[in-house]
Amino acid sequence: MKLTIFGATGATGTILTDQALAAGHEVTAIVRDPARLAAPAHRRLRIVTASVMDPASITPALEGADVVISSIGPRGTGPTTVIRDSVRSIIQAMEKTGTRRFVQVSGSIVADDGESPYMRYLVKPLARRTFLRHVCADMRAGEDEIRQSDLDWTILRPPALTGKAAAGTYRTAIDRNLPHGFNVSRADLAACILALLDDPATVHRHVSIAN
Repeated sequence: MKLTIFGATGATGTILTDQALAAGHEVTAIVRDPARLAAPAHRRLRIVTASVMDPASITPALEGADVVISSIGPRGTGPTTVIRDSVRSIIQAMEKTGTRRFVQVSGSIVADDGESPYMRYLVKPLARRTFLRHVCADMRAGEDEIRQSDLDWTILRPPALTGKAAAGTYRTAIDRNLPHGFNVSRADLAACILALLDDPATVHRHVSIAN
């Protein structure tokens, strides 16, 4: 497939780009600073320098894409609108090019369905009031933008991400979080994303994943 990836210079995006190329996909990586792209040169990798916040600059790179994937997220826990603003820009560009399939990485912090009472009523409310309040608000705003679009979207909701090697097995759930789903490796998250690209059962759904 022809994939356009936003956030390819990040920890998750780097692994996703590598796995996508290894799986035979054609990848267009839209980056603000090409020097930060860790992926080695590849005949099926196209690098486009553009700002995700500028729909006009990213629109040409979306032409002909089968799927657009964004793993853009905040770098810290302070006030942020990077997810909401990037999603809004990507949606505008996709609407101009007629590209339909959009996969966004969000987080399990935004929802409680499927959680144990301990997580639902104690841990997560506390996190949303304190150190994750800004990140959670931005994730929720980004998800709202996506659900209001008419795209064929899928929203991934992983818990804490780790740099561990791929386990090769992971759990998933549709429209609910996973019990005891405390973390997942970025490698397994990337594999999950690639596995659901053409899965109609995940369209207009929120997919939770955990090791």
